[in-house]
Amino acid sequence: MSDGTVHVRYLVDDVQSAIDFYTGHLGFESITSFLPAFADVRRGNLRLLLSGPASSAGRPMPDGRVPQPGGWNRIHLIVDDIDAEVARLRAAGVPFRNDVVTGPGGRQIVLDDPAGNAVELFQPAGT
Repeated sequence: MSDGTVHVRYLVDDVQSAIDFYTGHLGFESITSFLPAFADVRRGNLRLLLSGPASSAGRPMPDGRVPQPGGWNRIHLIVDDIDAEVARLRAAGVPFRNDVVTGPGGRQIVLDDPAGNAVELFQPAGT
């Protein structure tokens, strides 16, 4: 029952801020919105589920742990010109966790969405 779409859930503090961030800065389109609890956005074959504290995904676990945003797992977005993207996003006030690093496969940088979830921009080597 797969349509080729990859579904990733991100816990966020403010669903509307997350919608604005992903649609305004990273080229996603809004699909549905059930504010303040949940929304989803799409970019190509990636569907990002944005779950706020009022969503079922934000409910405490039986052991008392409460799901929260942040961490180092991240979506990985391919870009053609990482320097141009970084300049554009920095001019818009988007916070980065590091500077661009170069490895054998290409160049990458990690930025934060409004809830502190990591997003990686990656430019493959040779592009």
